[in-house]
Amino acid sequence: MSDHIATDDAWVPEDCTLPTAERPLRLAEFDQFFAEAVRGLDRLSAQHLRFHLDGGTQVEEAARDLTTRESSCCSFFTFGLSRPDGKSLLLDVRVPAAHVDVLDALVKRAVSVRDHR
Repeated sequence: MSDHIATDDAWVPEDCTLPTAERPLRLAEFDQFFAEAVRGLDRLSAQHLRFHLDGGTQVEEAARDLTTRESSCCSFFTFGLSRPDGKSLLLDVRVPAAHVDVLDALVKRAVSVRDHR
């Protein structure tokens, strides 16, 4: 049995508590965020992904809002926003070993969305 639910070519972990009807909307929000805000990404380890974001204040606010809401339904994610040099904006995403496949899917989706913009 798969531990993911396919939703319109997307992945959703089974332990996500976001109501099924709201999942396509959240995926669309992530797609928009990937297309508009992400400038690059690095896979630092199997369990750690780093997005390089547009450094604008609106991007930071959008990232905080989206990651806060995502953490409330998928509690295994750990998100961290930082400005290492005061200008650039980084979003670190970490998952426990049991959810590496979810991080793999997140990378694939982000790359796919960025490649199609």
